[in-house]
Amino acid sequence: MMLNKTVRSVTDRIIRNSLGSRADYLSRMNAASGEGPNRSALSCGNLAHGFAACPSEHKKALAGADRPNIAIVSAYNEMLSAHAPYERFPDVIKDACWEAGGIAQFAGGVPAMCDGVTQGQPGMELSLFSRDTIAMATAVALTHNMFDGVLCLGICDKIVPGLLIGALSFGHLPTIFIPAGPMPSGLPNNEKSKIRQAHAEGHIGDDELLAAESKAYHSPGTCTFYGTANSNQLLMEFMGLHLPGASFVGPDEPLRDAFTIDASRRLVDVCSNGSSPRLCDVIDEKAIVNGIVGLLASGGSTNHTMHLVAIARAAGIIIDWDDFAELSSVVPLQTRIYPNGPADINHFQIAGGIPAVIELLLNSGMLHNDVQTMVGRGLGAFTKRPEYSDGNISYSDAAVVSQNTSVIALAGEPFDSTGGIKLLTGNLGRAIVKSSSVAAEHRVVEAPARVFEDQNDVVQFVRSGQLKEDTIFVVRFQGPKANGMPELHKLTPILGAALNRGIRVALVTDGRMSGASGQVPAGIQITPEAADGGPLARVEDGDLIRLDTETGELNVLIDAAEFSTRTAASMAAAQSGFGRELFTIFRQSVSSAETGASVIPAVEI
Repeated sequence: MMLNKTVRSVTDRIIRNSLGSRADYLSRMNAASGEGPNRSALSCGNLAHGFAACPSEHKKALAGADRPNIAIVSAYNEMLSAHAPYERFPDVIKDACWEAGGIAQFAGGVPAMCDGVTQGQPGMELSLFSRDTIAMATAVALTHNMFDGVLCLGICDKIVPGLLIGALSFGHLPTIFIPAGPMPSGLPNNEKSKIRQAHAEGHIGDDELLAAESKAYHSPGTCTFYGTANSNQLLMEFMGLHLPGASFVGPDEPLRDAFTIDASRRLVDVCSNGSSPRLCDVIDEKAIVNGIVGLLASGGSTNHTMHLVAIARAAGIIIDWDDFAELSSVVPLQTRIYPNGPADINHFQIAGGIPAVIELLLNSGMLHNDVQTMVGRGLGAFTKRPEYSDGNISYSDAAVVSQNTSVIALAGEPFDSTGGIKLLTGNLGRAIVKSSSVAAEHRVVEAPARVFEDQNDVVQFVRSGQLKEDTIFVVRFQGPKANGMPELHKLTPILGAALNRGIRVALVTDGRMSGASGQVPAGIQITPEAADGGPLARVEDGDLIRLDTETGELNVLIDAAEFSTRTAASMAAAQSGFGRELFTIFRQSVSSAETGASVIPAVEI
């Protein structure tokens, strides 16, 4: 299938815009490659320290050059249900690498916070900054220079982007990401949403809400809604860093360990024969475009309008929200997964999962097939269903097609002709909106503003019965420079309940929403943010605002001269406690949301 002309033109523009920065990045990676195992450059003292704690047989192997040494970088901890299965993965990997003729060392652990635990809490203000912290921790783990390849163990929110950004600083090393899979389906997500709304309105108490939440989040494994964690997994597969079909196999399925073993063997094989691909060869301009297309076609997390930008820049590639918007205008929405529909990620997997979506997009010319992946060139292998037998993985000959057309659309019959994420522009700045989960009748809202600087005040306003008319809630000083850009997920149930009562509401903010942003139309991640001189700081109660996801308009409808001469509101003093004071330097140096909300100067424009 001929490549779609818009996909081609966006890719060509990205390549042009990235010529200098990409060439500089690849030059650095080529210089780092060198000849032979990295540990050959170490002094005897360096090497002795590097294997001092290893068994004698492993010391002998590491002293020589015959066995490649694989770094394990893991985000394991017990606070994340998705990462709990990783506790036993290092032993599986070490055994598999040794049997395949390599060796593996646990190079380092990286921090991993659960946004589900910190939603609405002070700790959420550290969430976005944890991504760059993870990137730095990944680099620290790899800087020992003992390694020939990298296995990254991570799944959730900021963790996969952080691991990948850090690994790209060692992009001369072949790298594979190993997932752990979703938990079994529990309480259906739409039922959970109704119970949350009932609690937000005061109809049920904490005991009933906790019982429902515990049925939804009930075991080891990734949460089953299609938020940032599961969007991460889809992107890793679309960009060739997972083994084909690995993303959504459950932690307790036999196929799960088989994938972990095969990933270890594959990396040892790549490192042993000195063949490509290096990570810097896999993550190129076409792979980044494939990732954006996969995100749009699946209605994935808005957080990736920042994370993918930061990932790309770590590889010397320049993208911005115009690229997302232009691709969204032609990429069809192919899936319905909660919050874009009732199905969860396990239903998506049963319906055909990632292989079915890649097959659809390849056949419609929406994906680059001339890409390097960790299993070879092209995406053909990623359209096959994996099968397990006697400890081994095999793939069916036939490409996978949708087994449930209410979850994955058939070719030529998408759920929407455009992607799930759109760009809003106007006199309030540039913003992102997740349109795929918003009903058609709610996609255009024109209403007076109510201005807040804390999401808890919004909740109190609604609960106290003061919301009586159509309203656009402005929640400002929530950007990365202001307070680290926490997710404002606490607003989803209360505003969703207002919509259900027939009151038209919307949210306009320089903060983020959860990767599972729901039914409320929300112009988020506004740049420039209020704390950086953005116009949101000049909005006042009663100003008429228009948010139009159809035309991409986000405007305050008042006289331009009057608006420009208003005095901007001042931000309250920066918060401290819960570790927030440690990240003061991050808030002072972070880039805008559209340039990745990063403190890492990977690319200078």
